[in-house]
Amino acid sequence: MAVRLRGSPLHGPLAAAAAAELRLSGVCVRLGDRLALHDISMEVARGAFVGLIGPNGSGKSTLLRAVLGILPLESGSIEVAGGPPGEARDRFAYLPQRGQLDVNLPLRARDVVMMGRIRRTGWARPLRGEDRQIVDWALELVRLSDRRNAPFRELSFGQQQRVLFARALAQQGSILLLDEPMNGVDPRTQELFVELLRGFHGEGKTIVMATHDLTQAAAICDNLCVLKQRLVAYGPVDEVLTEDVLSEAYGVHLHFRPGAAAPGHLLGDVHHHESGD
Repeated sequence: MAVRLRGSPLHGPLAAAAAAELRLSGVCVRLGDRLALHDISMEVARGAFVGLIGPNGSGKSTLLRAVLGILPLESGSIEVAGGPPGEARDRFAYLPQRGQLDVNLPLRARDVVMMGRIRRTGWARPLRGEDRQIVDWALELVRLSDRRNAPFRELSFGQQQRVLFARALAQQGSILLLDEPMNGVDPRTQELFVELLRGFHGEGKTIVMATHDLTQAAAICDNLCVLKQRLVAYGPVDEVLTEDVLSEAYGVHLHFRPGAAAPGHLLGDVHHHESGD
């Protein structure tokens, strides 16, 4: 897979149609009067682990929601396993950013995880034994089996994020779309999520994860996609984390040997220069 700088052709293994799980062609998305994504063309191979990086407001969340079919496209097209996103809903496991669930609702942890089954069971259908087993499995994976009946609002921030991750896992999708899953969580929860993601990657699941943590992305992703409303670069970690790419995306000038693995101080400098949404 080759780095694709803005304006250059896409080539390498990702160009092989048969290997593509996700394919975006000339995708433009408008949010109000602002063009949030402009002319994004990229392919994600089946089983890849792609980190979406870029400054705040660069379009990472918008791209994930467009792939899900939640946001309409102004132009371009998206294919999921060769078909439109609307026909591939069951392939997705989606973890949105925090703030989309009212934490004051009187829900237990297992109730929140059960929400991940609604897409398959519907609102009116009674729960099946299989659904309960999947919910228990997801809670066990995030190590919260003993808190399954705890009120969600009484859990710590990290525990709440584990429950939301379990809700995504309960969707039983083969394509994981994760929007800042480890933002603000405690080190123990972060370590657990990294362990789980590495395991899912090893099982052949396709993972696309938006993150601001470049150090972590460099450590666990095999490819990085750098956004700034446009596609700045896309390719293997050591080819994307270069001075030119990061300077174009983040507007900072950093000095290190191009092509080398990015040192810790470089990634820290990028965090320091990011602005809020």
